[in-house]
Parts: sequence; C-alpha cells; structure tokens
Amino acid sequence: MGRLSATAVKAAKEPGRYGDGDGLYLVISSKGGKSWVCRIQKNGRRRDIGLGSAKTVSLVLARQRAGKARMQVEAGLDPIAERRKEAGIPTFREAALKVYAENEATWKNRKHRGQWLATLESYAFPVIGDISIADLDGHHVREVIAPIWLPKQETARRVRQRISAVVDWSIGKGYRNLPLPVAAMDKSLPKVKSKSVHHAALPYVEVPAFVAYLRSGNSLGRLAFVGLILTAARSGEIRCATWDEVDLDNALWTIPATRMKAGREHVVPLSQPALDIFIRAHKYRELRSNLVFPGLRTGKPLSDMTLTKICRDAGIAAVPHGFRSSFRDWVAEETEFDGDIAEMALAHAIASKVEAAYRRGNLLEKRRVLMDAWGTYCIPKKQTDEMRPDSL
Repeated sequence: MGRLSATAVKAAKEPGRYGDGDGLYLVISSKGGKSWVCRIQKNGRRRDIGLGSAKTVSLVLARQRAGKARMQVEAGLDPIAERRKEAGIPTFREAALKVYAENEATWKNRKHRGQWLATLESYAFPVIGDISIADLDGHHVREVIAPIWLPKQETARRVRQRISAVVDWSIGKGYRNLPLPVAAMDKSLPKVKSKSVHHAALPYVEVPAFVAYLRSGNSLGRLAFVGLILTAARSGEIRCATWDEVDLDNALWTIPATRMKAGREHVVPLSQPALDIFIRAHKYRELRSNLVFPGLRTGKPLSDMTLTKICRDAGIAAVPHGFRSSFRDWVAEETEFDGDIAEMALAHAIASKVEAAYRRGNLLEKRRVLMDAWGTYCIPKKQTDEMRPDSL
C-alpha cells in the first residue's frame, strides 16, 4: 500500500518530492506544477523516469506505470524506448530502414546502395539501433563514431553523414524537433590531419607516352582506356557505353542522364583520335551485346579492375579516374581555353549564369575545339605515323 492518497496528492502545495513507495514520487516544482517520477536503480545506476503530469495521470495510474517501468528494467528493456514504440515513434534502426526503402530506387550507384545500409548495420545498429529516433543525441552518435574516427576516418565520415540523414528524415516526419549537434560532436573527437583526397593522377606531360604504351598492344581493355583518356570520361561511362549512344557520322557520344553522376545528359564531341577508337571497336562488336566495350561475360561490360590492372602492369602510380585530373591540369597549364569549358567537358556543374551564357553561344563547338587539341596532344601525328597499322 502506498503512502500517498488521492486527497494528499491534491492537497500538496509545497515544492519538493513526496514519496509513495517503490521509487514512485510526486514532484512539485517551484512554480507549483505537479508530475510523477519513478526512480529506478539497477546495477548501481540510478535513473528517474517521468510518468506524466499529475493533472492527467491519477495516483492509481501512476502506480501502474511505475510498476510497468520496474518490470521492463528488470527484463533489460528501456521503459522510455518502449513507450516511444507504443506511441509509434521508430527506433533508429527502424527509421534507417525506412529511409533506405524510400531512397534506394533513386541511388543509381549500386555500390552506394549496398554500402549505405551495410555501414549502418556494421557500426551504428549495434550501438544505437534500439534507441528511439526521438531520443538520439550527439553523445550517442559519438559512441558510434569514436572507435573508427582515426583508423577509418572516411568510413566514420560516411556513417556520421548517414546517421544525420536518418535524423533529418525523422524531423521531416515529425518524430523529433532538433537535428544532431554535429559541430559540438566533431569538437569532442580527436583532431586528425586534414588532407585532400584525390584520385592518383599521371602528370599530363607523361600522358602521351602512356597512350603510346596502350596503343602498342591489342586488347579491348587498352582500347577502352585510350577512349577514356581522349574523352576525359569516367571509367563507368566509357566501360558501359552502348552503340546507340554513339553517332559516328557526327562524331558525337551522348551519355544519357541515367548513366551520369550529375543526373544530366552529357554530349562528348569526339576528336579524330577518339572517333578512331570507336570505329576500331567495331571489330569487337557482338550480336549478343550492344556494349561498345563488352567484357568476357555475356552482356557484361569490362570491369573497372581491368583498367586498374592496366595501370598496375604499366607501373604507373595512377588510377583511371585520375586521367580526368591530368586533362584538367593540361588545360590550365598548357592552353588558353576557358576553365569553364574544361569543367563542362568533364561534366562538372558550373555557375548557372555562366552555363546559360555558353548555351546561348556555340558551346558544343567550343568543346569540340578543346577535345581536338587534347587528342592531338595525346597522340601527336608523328607518333601515329610510327605506329604499326594494326595497333590501337
């Protein structure tokens, strides 16, 4: 039997705590507000759990809620988290799965789709998966990030970014009001030396010699690699090119928006050396595939590893994507071409006003002149004359 009565609860006015027994207290604030609190202690840890206002929660109901909370704690459950579940507020794990389900179809990169959920399953769910999304705070996220902050900084950054995305989604759904205190959380983590992450690139002065090396042998991988360099394309763009994208008569390669990183169609004017690559690729054309550079497996393109292995076999400290940087450096240091033209040749976004101005002019022709110059730089005429007829 509790020590309090309904009459005593109603009559109490002085600020303070009034114990009913078994950890249940009536708390009266300095302003006269009355609320119920259940104090629970387990494994040396004491915790006060709010049970509601005395205006709406009777003494009998407060005792029932206190008893339920004690049983949940004994069972290893979090009473507040359980209450959130009952109210329809998801845990972080449940919220993350919903965010993934809603966005999966919009993520074009298959690797990103797989990694997005996998990183949360590996690092976040074991620590914060069962915490209500409404209760998740900076110190919770820090517990996830801290162990991998120094040894796996890039992974830690991506996990933090994905946790923040789930929190932002929950704000939009009305499950919580505030975002994570990211700035404060970052300051609590050890400082690391900041360094720019770049794709290893070959100095542009060495590109012609590497192209000559590629053309000294016959393989579909080498042919695709030369095409990648001459068009300043990304690996996935050249490897997955299809014949319906290529207009040999007008020397144009139109990459659809669905295959572009920025989600916008990109038209590549083909220099004569680049056009020759696509013409020579006809010898590899197969009825079973519409791919310009088919891989060994039916219907599959060349693998990214095929191009990477070519770099390794050549003994150069560069990766396929790095040749875009080689192209950009060449434009900046060896030519008078406008930097914005080079950025558009790389399918990078530029200021909308600048882009609009170029589009009013003859943008494609400006880029064609640029790509012709790059093609001539990569494959000088004297080098072409020295190459054997059946070379790439």
